[in-house]
Amino acid sequence: MLILRFLTSEPFTTGVKGQTPPLVTTNFQVKDQGNASPRFVRCTAYNIPCTADMAKQSQVPLAAVIKPLAMLPPDETRPYMVDHGEAGPIRCNRCKAYMCPYMQFIEGGRRFQCGFCSCVTDVPPHYFQHLDHTGKRVDCCDRPELSLGSYEFVATVDYCKNNKLPQPPSFIFFIDVSYNAVKSGMVNIVCQELKTLLDYLPRENPEADSVVRVGFVTYNKVLHFYNVKSSLAQPQMMVVSDVSDMFLPLLDGFLVNVNDSRMVIESLLDQIPEMFADTRETETVFGPVIQAGLEALKAADCAGKLFLFHSSLPIAEAPGKLKNREDKKLVGTDKEKSLFQPQSGFYSNLSKECVAQGCCVDLFLFPNQYVDVATLGVVPVSTGGSVYKYTYFQAEMDRERFLNDLRRDVQKPMGFDAVMRVRTSTGIRATDFFGSFFMSNTTDVELAGLDCDKTVTVEFRHDDKLSEDTGALMQCAVLYTSCSGQRRLRVHNMAVNCCSQLADLYRNCETDTIINFFSKYAYRSLLNTPTKTVRDTLVNQCAQILACYRKNCASPSSAGQLILPECMKLLPVYLNCVLKSDVLQPGADVSVDDRAYLRQLLSCMDVSESHVFFYPRLLPLVKLDGGSLPMAVRNSEERLSKGGVYLLETGLYLFLWVGANAQQDVCVSNLLNACVAFQTSLPELDNPFSQRLREIIDSFRSQRSRYMKLMVVKQEDKAELIFKHFLCEDKSASGGASYVDFLCHMHKEIRQLLS
Repeated sequence: MLILRFLTSEPFTTGVKGQTPPLVTTNFQVKDQGNASPRFVRCTAYNIPCTADMAKQSQVPLAAVIKPLAMLPPDETRPYMVDHGEAGPIRCNRCKAYMCPYMQFIEGGRRFQCGFCSCVTDVPPHYFQHLDHTGKRVDCCDRPELSLGSYEFVATVDYCKNNKLPQPPSFIFFIDVSYNAVKSGMVNIVCQELKTLLDYLPRENPEADSVVRVGFVTYNKVLHFYNVKSSLAQPQMMVVSDVSDMFLPLLDGFLVNVNDSRMVIESLLDQIPEMFADTRETETVFGPVIQAGLEALKAADCAGKLFLFHSSLPIAEAPGKLKNREDKKLVGTDKEKSLFQPQSGFYSNLSKECVAQGCCVDLFLFPNQYVDVATLGVVPVSTGGSVYKYTYFQAEMDRERFLNDLRRDVQKPMGFDAVMRVRTSTGIRATDFFGSFFMSNTTDVELAGLDCDKTVTVEFRHDDKLSEDTGALMQCAVLYTSCSGQRRLRVHNMAVNCCSQLADLYRNCETDTIINFFSKYAYRSLLNTPTKTVRDTLVNQCAQILACYRKNCASPSSAGQLILPECMKLLPVYLNCVLKSDVLQPGADVSVDDRAYLRQLLSCMDVSESHVFFYPRLLPLVKLDGGSLPMAVRNSEERLSKGGVYLLETGLYLFLWVGANAQQDVCVSNLLNACVAFQTSLPELDNPFSQRLREIIDSFRSQRSRYMKLMVVKQEDKAELIFKHFLCEDKSASGGASYVDFLCHMHKEIRQLLS
């Protein structure tokens, strides 16, 4: 385990081909020198086998986890913008790869040879430059596309739909005003918060106003559209009760500029909670809500995002109506996979329409019972959107988490109407993709919206031999519309080594990225394969990886000794965590909705988030000094001391565990006296322990894409059962093996493969 420091970070330069990046658990500063930063691209292996046979023998997956619009720390330079004017970006004539550091200029700079397909292309006159004595262009260091791993091009009108420059995007807010939504306090909280949030809509220039337009709709089993035109004294409501054939009842005054219509918008947001305060309507629709947003964006001829705040299973008579199909008897059977599949093809077809328009959907769920997340999540997951879930929402308990999630979701940098393509050098090709997107063909990943948190995971396979001399190349290009309405191309390049010796492969793997890939592959397989088969496949593949290493790379040793590669020493412990996750091995109290939600959530997680999701971080807190974090300890109950206080981070929750004897410490005692179990924030006490603890918690929360609710748990309280569920090295209540037992099982599997 490593000590994380807040102030110091290790430098990492990307110029060395095939160099394994720093672990996701460390603090590092990246200097781009020709390969994409690991914040944008992480590979499972940085020295890949030269042949398909060698790859098959090792069973190490060849994949990259790509986060195209990742946010960078303040001390790192964001990708430079390159504008080639009306001529547009320079590309290879054959494979269409974009100009990058791997293109070789020849014939005095008049032509270039593509590093991906070897095709020779003429250099346009306006781009010509002389070469120096090493064969490099003399302007190499002045052009980002010739010297850096990541950069952006301004796209020309040729890259736009129908050869027409795009309009700035719009945000439309749909608020469920049924009985449950109003009663929980959600409607009031959303309306009050939106008045403030409208000042923080995304923008390119922090000094300028956002050009994003906004619209508002409330709904139960009918939809209420609001005219908030700036010339009105009061907002006007228009009701669409025939939801079987959704249409937009108004054009002018629905999507408006915030600054122009601020008074009318604020009046509307004040009135909505009052208008529906006494509602008795319990039924809701869902499909027509998305259809309404889609029609509005079509009418405005723009892309955009729908924010849906929804509370219950849509059982009202309407397109996309759902029935309650929760059946715990199916869990563990061959029919279990049906629980993860959508009820009908309606939402899949709707997703296709949304992606074509650039309509991204973010869904905020507030359920008190089953809502069929597997079906409701289809459109968000297919459009590059997000699903947030606040089960049994209580305003006083969950307000902070919900509002922080909403604020970040509205403000975060994102692109619209995106298309991503991954090109590779001859010998390998992209064959499979995982994430929140839609694909209408085998090469283009389509995303109605792409934000700074989303990853697309790409698997590669051999289609020819690779050369140790040249290595292998990958280029990810994402075409998208910025929040200001500008069409752009974000390009990330990655060069890795190739090897003919298995030992070189095993020396340059990234276990965290391998686990990220395995978990996504397993979670997706649940749609078509029984859970037990998925689990067995995972164990078998990992056993094959380790057996291949032992057979071909390790020194001879006794059969009773377990031999692991240096960079895969933690593969068994992390694999066991994946197998014991609520999706693959649910406890009795884990609902079908929770499993569907976690399955969807993981599909676009980056490596740092999946790492802590499967193996939570456990920190002892009794001795807190000013400079660095305490060293994390093994995630097991035997590491807990009765006199200690521990912070556990899961990526979705934070637990503060307090040992039975810890209250003898005055600072801890004061803190606890001011806390209530399951409180979401700590009191601000005037002592170093309290201050430092709050700093650590704030730091952890800032590292995650979702706000982590804090739960204070005292030893031997009932709530301790929830905390112990995340001690992943121990045997779980649902029957998951302890790390020691699983290691023995894995050793037995390896020996069988070698016998």
